[in-house]
Amino acid sequence: MVFFMRRHKAASILSALLFCSLSTAAPQRPAMSDAEKAILKTMSGLRGLKDADRAVVTKELALKIRALPAGQMKVNIANSLANVSTEGDFGKGTLQEVTTTLATALAECPMPKENDEPAFGYQELAQLSKYEHMNVALKSGEYDAARKLLDKVDIERSKVDFTLNDLSGRAWTLSALKGKVVLVNFWATWCPPCKKEMPDLQDLARKFGPQGFVILSISDEDISKVKPFVTDHQYSWTMLLDPGRKVNTSYHIQGIPKSFLYDRKGRLISQTIDMRTKAQFLDLLSKAGLK
Repeated sequence: MVFFMRRHKAASILSALLFCSLSTAAPQRPAMSDAEKAILKTMSGLRGLKDADRAVVTKELALKIRALPAGQMKVNIANSLANVSTEGDFGKGTLQEVTTTLATALAECPMPKENDEPAFGYQELAQLSKYEHMNVALKSGEYDAARKLLDKVDIERSKVDFTLNDLSGRAWTLSALKGKVVLVNFWATWCPPCKKEMPDLQDLARKFGPQGFVILSISDEDISKVKPFVTDHQYSWTMLLDPGRKVNTSYHIQGIPKSFLYDRKGRLISQTIDMRTKAQFLDLLSKAGLK
């Protein structure tokens, strides 16, 4: 199965930062350096910063990572920064620096395939290029392969249809909503970026609902977790349950939040790889004629 790694819980991200280099050109490194530890410590606090401050710190981190010695550790840290740098809008300039840092790390230390697929860093770059419109200056067969795999995934996503139940047991079928603008949104109660974008989704549901806008937010958690969360926050749009992850699998969801926008003809016209700000959502919805 083709998939693209996006978001993991913080502990999983840090545990994935291996200290051995797979590059024959780079020396073996038995432990993280003080500089690497300092970068990871700063990264762990990014979500606690105001967006303006986070943009500045993220750019500084990208430049510090770029100055690290070549090796898998540098690639892993660069990829981890890329994972959290799309949680909103911290400026195209900042995201480009993050992208360039990851591309530079991979150019210095090319990574082998993982389960016959391009390594996670190449997958990340492919998504930054295609969905965030970043410039990726990396001449690599593995990166080219990642782009092709992403195109294949998107073709599969464009063909997805599903029927899921909401919190009251009512069944919702995606294809039955033709004539409306539909945002399919994947989320979870434990996911900080998901929770950060939800108040904006509530505002958008109220504003554009009368124009035929429908949000279908899908969680793979049990109703015992989802329903109290939704009730406590008084969210009024449609929440769907995917306990067996069948729909998550159909969309190749490996990281959340992630959203897919369908126009009134039922065509998938846009998607996101992470949380969006209200302004970003408004720009996305304008592509379906909602203003």
